[in-house]
Amino acid sequence: MPSLSEMEITRRWPAEHPDRIQFYSVPTPNGVKVSIMLEETGLPYEAHLVAFSTDEQKSPEFLSISPNGKIPAIVDPSGPGGAPIALFESGAILLYLAEKTGQFMPTDASGRWEALQWLMFQVGGVGPMVGQLGFFHKFAGKDWQDKRPRDRYAAETARLLSVMNTRLKDREWFLGKDYSIVDISLLGWIRNIVGLFDAAELVDFGSTPHVARWLEQGLARPAVQRGLTMPPRPS
Repeated sequence: MPSLSEMEITRRWPAEHPDRIQFYSVPTPNGVKVSIMLEETGLPYEAHLVAFSTDEQKSPEFLSISPNGKIPAIVDPSGPGGAPIALFESGAILLYLAEKTGQFMPTDASGRWEALQWLMFQVGGVGPMVGQLGFFHKFAGKDWQDKRPRDRYAAETARLLSVMNTRLKDREWFLGKDYSIVDISLLGWIRNIVGLFDAAELVDFGSTPHVARWLEQGLARPAVQRGLTMPPRPS
């Protein structure tokens, strides 16, 4: 891979600190997975806002590192072997950063697989279902007269919350006493259910007290609060 200064992405988003991880995103639930992880690990990074209002996520420069046209994406100028590496897909980036730093991921094989299965639970289940719930309950889909799509995603979100509640019944965090990339991957999505999407009543969030307790303690972490605002939106 070429050096950071030779990459297409830096033509649109110049790097002021080319020795740092370059983070291209928007503070959405998928985006904040990575910003929270960066804040928690303490890795130096430079945040670049990808403006959806002007379709920057579809620009050739962004597509050069994120061919699916989705945020977030990163370029680490000091990747494996000291060479630059570009990555897209939030779950993959979380795993990369955990491996790079040795943080927030179990090191034993059994613990690692336990973490991976719950990370896949978020990537394949919680994210897609809660995202669709938001669309049909809060955004453009809310005006559709047919409420069957909304109700389908609300029911599935409620089911997933029940799974989470059972898991957290006797655990502080998803992997037990240790906060991990599993918690980081889920916080933004569950926060949106009760916040931006205003769907707590629709999915009976009150019946999942262990999830509510977990969410409160996760949002109380200073690194989480910082990560939720990165990259900053224009004022």
